[in-house]
Amino acid sequence: MSPPGSDAEGADERRLIVIGEREDAAPGRLDRLLADHLTLSRTRIAQLIADGRVTVNGEATRKGYLPRSGDRIEVALPPTVPTRLVPEDIPLRIRYEDEHLAVVEKPAGLVVHPAPGHPGGTLVNALLFHLERLSSIGGDSRPGIVHRLDRDTSGLMLVAKRDEAHRALSAALQRREIERGYLAAAWGHLDRERFTLDQPIGRHPRDRKRMAVREDGRPATTHFRSLERWNAAELLAVRLGTGRTHQVRVHLRSIGHPVVADPLYAPGWERGFGGAGGRWAEAFGRRAGRLFLHARHLACEHPVTGEQLSFSSPLPAPLLEAVEWARSTS
Repeated sequence: MSPPGSDAEGADERRLIVIGEREDAAPGRLDRLLADHLTLSRTRIAQLIADGRVTVNGEATRKGYLPRSGDRIEVALPPTVPTRLVPEDIPLRIRYEDEHLAVVEKPAGLVVHPAPGHPGGTLVNALLFHLERLSSIGGDSRPGIVHRLDRDTSGLMLVAKRDEAHRALSAALQRREIERGYLAAAWGHLDRERFTLDQPIGRHPRDRKRMAVREDGRPATTHFRSLERWNAAELLAVRLGTGRTHQVRVHLRSIGHPVVADPLYAPGWERGFGGAGGRWAEAFGRRAGRLFLHARHLACEHPVTGEQLSFSSPLPAPLLEAVEWARSTS
């Protein structure tokens, strides 16, 4: 098993961006502009700026700089350093694989990439074991990761094996050309069968582990459709318009119908129903046993061949068993 490598190693890769007169009058902060143009995380962009690898008109700059018409922004991307991550033989279902990308099913409970508190045992460690290579775009800790799922969310994920594919998939994601659909169970009964929530999401002001609907947050759009109504919950089809952290969970919590068994945004929510509804809700939550959120649909155009790719994933147990119980008791 060889570590992931870039498609060209050794020298810096230099990228030039010129702010033209026809661009928006206020393109925004430099770090956000570069994140959009280079399809890199803002964290990595901030590090490149701090390391002096970003210049504006030949001068070092800061991440909060506001680009102006005529600015010449140059970025020196360092060569890939072989990853220090250790491949781990973690069971992983691979739904599709070619030389450019893979589609995998992430089980609930598996963290996507290493982070403080989770140095190993992640999806990335599993990918390093099961795939011959991963793209380097995500940096040393996130090779191949095009988009993420929460630790407690299961379902389909795109993984890039080559840098060109990663850049193309990230750009398609930003253009909202990749379809991502979920199944979610939400507490209570919604007053609409179909609705869209278009509410910005940012970091919670007091709890750094959570996100919240905030006026100064990043734009976030989620489309919902009710599929089934049970005693004290509903099964929803969810389609993402954007992909913010905890987006589905935050949006549903904001309207008072959080995801069933959400340990972060609605712990013990089922106890608030009272009476027969409360007893049903507590029984349903126990049967689900985990966050009731599953990435069931993924579709995109192959970044190299142009082929239309489409995948679906059935509800895993115990979520499916909880659904069958809910139907039989509602």
